Parts: sequence; structure tokens; C-alpha cells
Amino acid sequence: MRMERTEIKKAAVPETAEQLSEARARRAWAEPSVWTERMLDALDHGIRGDKETKWFCLIDKVFCEANLRSAYRKVACNGGAAGVDHLDVKRFARDLDGRLERIGLQLKAGAYYPNSVRRAHIPKPGSKEARPLGIPTVRDRVVQTAVRHVIEPIFEKEFAERSYGFRPGRGCKGALREVDRLLKEGYTHVVDADLRKCFERIPHDLLMERVKEWVADRKVLDLIERFLKQKIMEDGLEYEPEDAGTPQGATLSPLLCNIYLNPLDHLMEETGVKMVRYADDLVILSRTAAEADDALKLLSGWVEANGLALHPEKTRTVDMKPPGSHLDFLGYRFCRTKQGKLRRVIPDKSAERLRAKLRPVTRRTNGRSMEAIIQRCNRILTRISHR
Repeated sequence: MRMERTEIKKAAVPETAEQLSEARARRAWAEPSVWTERMLDALDHGIRGDKETKWFCLIDKVFCEANLRSAYRKVACNGGAAGVDHLDVKRFARDLDGRLERIGLQLKAGAYYPNSVRRAHIPKPGSKEARPLGIPTVRDRVVQTAVRHVIEPIFEKEFAERSYGFRPGRGCKGALREVDRLLKEGYTHVVDADLRKCFERIPHDLLMERVKEWVADRKVLDLIERFLKQKIMEDGLEYEPEDAGTPQGATLSPLLCNIYLNPLDHLMEETGVKMVRYADDLVILSRTAAEADDALKLLSGWVEANGLALHPEKTRTVDMKPPGSHLDFLGYRFCRTKQGKLRRVIPDKSAERLRAKLRPVTRRTNGRSMEAIIQRCNRILTRISHR
């Protein structure tokens, strides 16, 4: 049962400096221009020991100049295409001080309104379908990154242990290792589930209810809602979005997806099965076929009640004990050999896609130095390993 929540005004004074350094060490990824040691201690212990404190007065952390500059540096490092205003990172930087000052004043007044999102479509690997990709302006990417700096630590402490997607210090490799470990421990009855168009279906009203469980700053909440309701520009036409979906390509989208699916993570953990999730990709591992069937029913009920849908052709249960059985997850295939050993291999289609990306980079006639070729190959391999 939750305790009564209190407003954050001043964090309780920590007992020792050593406790502060431990709090910082646990969250070395937290933006230092936002999250001071006092705030990190409040995050761990709350006010008067209440660990379920609701967070007020956060907008000043969002429009803080140091936070906006740090957000810009991350956006600039990631690069990316220009949005509907045709401003890329280099052009944005020509008047960086002036742009950040105007953004800060708009955020302070609660008068910041995002631009439309430029819609593009990219092919899905191994599918005839195309994935819609939203490309925000650099200005909006800076603000979304600044918002993420502020709210991510609040929600990160609530996320389940087996959620790996787009979280600090976690990634694809950790999810694969956990699936491998569980299969070897005897969790061989698996629900291989596919959430159909998850990012496009998340209902805004239910999502905001989950955000409001921990954040109570009205200006921050309004800002997040404005990003959810950004207009979409496609083929020269502008239209209003539906009351669902977080645009893929937006900086906040992965965090919002994790916030929305977090109750599902904890629900599955309470039943005794082991669900490993990377954003909207998930598998549920159990010891018996009956447990797997029950888990699939529970998953189907939760998904339907929360406005999402399972892909009927890509959702199945599989027994990973028999030789020849296999499970595909995050671009890898877990398979049982004729000798009964469990192996993790790269499927032929995934290997060919990787070769197709590396082939033009490694041609002898590409005119680049060996150092430039190695750097380019490393960027491709790093992006794939952290996707």
C-alpha cells in the first residue's frame, strides 16, 4: 500500500558524505547539471523516509541553461536529419546562445510549443511493411533531451530488473545474456510475443496517468502532452495525430514506452515467470507448458485492456527442449542442437543485412583511408549492438 505522498521542497540532509558519493556512483549517468547529490539522496530516501514521494517543481530544472546546453551537446553528437524547419545541427549552432535563451524563456513561461514532426518511412528488416519514423526539429530534440534529463532518474528507479531497452547501463547484450541464462536454468517453455505497432498504439490518456503517478509539475506534464500531440508533416501535408502513439525517432519515446509497459513487467514477475523485455520486444520464459499458456493468457488480457495488440502470426509458445527448436530475439537465434546443446547464432537474414551495410564501406575503391574505414565500420557495429 502506498504511503501518502509529499511535495519535494528540501531534501532530507544525508547522514554522511559517503552516502552522497554512493548515490552519485549508482547513477553516474544522471545529468549533473540537474541531479545534485541532495536530489539523488531525496530520490533514494524521499522526505522523512517516504520513498514514494511525488515530484513537484521540476520545470526550472528543464529550462536551466546548463541543462539545455548539455542537451544540445548530446543532440549534436547524435547528428540526425533536419526537421520541418530545415535546420540541421550545424545551422542551429550558428546562433546557439540566442536559440537556447529563447527556448529557456518559453519553457519558463509555459509557452513552448513544438514544431510539427517530419514523417518518413523506413523499411522493416525482413518485412514488406515500412516503419514510420518521426523526425523532430533540432530545437524540439534539445527540449526533449532536457526533459529526459529531469524525469528519467525518477522513473528509472521504478523499472523492472528484466527491462533492458533504452536504459542507462543496459542494452541488447544484457537482454540476450539473460535469456541465455534462463534457458540454461530450465525456463524452456517460452512465449515469443510481438506487440503490434506498440509505439503507434500507446493511448495518450493512460500514458499520462502513469507519468502523473510520480511527476506533478503542471508545466512539465503540459510539455510532455504537447510533444505527444505534435502535428505530423508528410508529403507536404500537415495533419493532427490520433490520441495514441509516441513518434519513433523522438528522444522521449523510448522512455515513455518503458513507463507505459512497466506495470506489465512487474505483473509478470509477480506470477513467477520471467519476462525479458527490450522496448516493445519481449519473451516470457517459464518452466512448464501450463505456465507458458497461463502467461500468454495474462499477457493477452493486459495488452487488450491497455489499448495494445499482439500480432496473431508472430506470437507463439515454443518448447526449447527438443533438438531443432529455436527462438528468435533481438536479431539472434537461440537453437537446440541435435546433441541437446543450446547455441546462440546469427540468422542468415541478419548476417546478410550486416554484410550489406558493411560492403560499400569496405570496398577497395571507396577512396577512404584505412583509419576512416575502421571508424565507419565501428559506428555501424556499435549502432547494431546497442539498438
